[in-house]
Amino acid sequence: MSSFTEKKNLILRNLQEVLGEDKLDVILKERDLKIYWGTATTGRPHIAYFVPISKIADYLKAGCEVTVLFADLHAYLDNMKAPWELLELRVQYYEHSIKAMLTSIGVSLDKLKFVRGTEYQLSKEYTMDVYRLSSSITEHDAKKAGAEVVKQVDNPLLSGLLYPGLQALDEEYLKVDAQFGGVDQRKIFTMSEKYLPQLGYAKRIHLMNPMVPGLAGGKMSSSEVDSKIDLLDSPATVKKKLKKAFCEPGNIVENGLLAFAKHVIFGLFEPNEKFKVSRNEANGGDLNFSTYEDLEICFSEQKLHPADLKASIEFYINRLLDPIRQIFDKPELQKLVANAYPAPVKPKKTDKNNTNQQEEISPSRLDIRVGKIVEVSKHPEADALYVEKIDLGEEQPRTIVSGLVNYVPINEMQDRLVVVLCNLKPAKMRGIESSGMVLCASIENNGIKSVEPLEPTEGSKPGDKVFVESYEQGEPDKILNPKKKIWEQLQVDFKVSNSCEAQWKSNNLMTNAGKILSKSLKNVNIA
Repeated sequence: MSSFTEKKNLILRNLQEVLGEDKLDVILKERDLKIYWGTATTGRPHIAYFVPISKIADYLKAGCEVTVLFADLHAYLDNMKAPWELLELRVQYYEHSIKAMLTSIGVSLDKLKFVRGTEYQLSKEYTMDVYRLSSSITEHDAKKAGAEVVKQVDNPLLSGLLYPGLQALDEEYLKVDAQFGGVDQRKIFTMSEKYLPQLGYAKRIHLMNPMVPGLAGGKMSSSEVDSKIDLLDSPATVKKKLKKAFCEPGNIVENGLLAFAKHVIFGLFEPNEKFKVSRNEANGGDLNFSTYEDLEICFSEQKLHPADLKASIEFYINRLLDPIRQIFDKPELQKLVANAYPAPVKPKKTDKNNTNQQEEISPSRLDIRVGKIVEVSKHPEADALYVEKIDLGEEQPRTIVSGLVNYVPINEMQDRLVVVLCNLKPAKMRGIESSGMVLCASIENNGIKSVEPLEPTEGSKPGDKVFVESYEQGEPDKILNPKKKIWEQLQVDFKVSNSCEAQWKSNNLMTNAGKILSKSLKNVNIA
């Protein structure tokens, strides 16, 4: 490909933002662009990785030299999401996975360079530049740069503040013209543009992909199982997850399926290949779309049913995953997967003859969900209690009794989204059985008590799972045994931070849509 215009169009298509387009034009008129894309080797790669991978395919078609960085050191620095003992295994898994993805979409590995961060980030020269950068960048700028990438806690580790600076230095040490990443890394990119010149290094071009919604409508997350499809999921599992995927008729905004079609499927089509929707004649027969725009218009006008769109996406996802499944069918790679991402250890059953045996107490044992109060009234036998009917995504609303009369007016309770602990043993409260507890921020000063129900992020819906970051694995107990006081042991570490974020041991409470918050109370307990 020799046309400047064709190369530039391939490099920029489907991106959300570009910093340094003028410099891009100058380089492209002289030679091919050198780009790097980095990925921290933490959670297991899932199909959302096809979004950057398909852009890497665009860059290669445009003649770019592409380096893929396996950021193993960054993975550790990001609040220790991956322990050192697993990092080497996870780097190996990422390398095999990304190579398999590139093979799946027909990209030649000969044109790519794969680098591990620790191959150069532990060198004397790089270390000296880390010190030089640390003497220039302020704590405020470092924290701001990593705000959307590095896990935020009340008392951040120094490692998380170093993370953005190291990513900036990677641009110089990989000798590239541009860095490619998600728009969530924009603050790191702008920090890089500010501080690299202070070290005598050139300002780089930054190419940013949009954040693509997951199957549940929010961000596609490794930590939320139903929001993403793993690269090694079976066809049956793909079908099951797509069946649950959020796909509201006519909604083209919060639609992870359409986003995947736009950013991955259409970009990988051969010339003249069309997106096919198979339908029986009774439903109008097959549809074929030459462009994503045609597909989007058809769906927005509700001429394409969500079930038919899901069936088509299922076909194309399995077409992408089949080569990867075959590659990972080898025994040595199966073993690598098991060792790199070991299954969570289940608590051992209590030995009746060994009273000293300890049972694991983890927040993953709590069944916490988003609920919507669909009906509320005052308790007929207790002035301080509300009786609520709460939709928790089950067949029938649950009855839950809460002592909130003195803190929240009844009109503010109706139709309110709340956070509910669902697996407490049902208990009668002044004659009415309560099957759960509305979680609240709470504090008492000088005999005056303040209480606020926790609030899910906008976009959460009844039945959404609430999880604690870093404790996503494991199944909740069906019913918490009151004799073992599991909730009581965990509750002491549930707090609201000074930024109104609900946390357990400084790990955020989340839904797939985002964080759980208090309205105004800070640095208080959750009860």
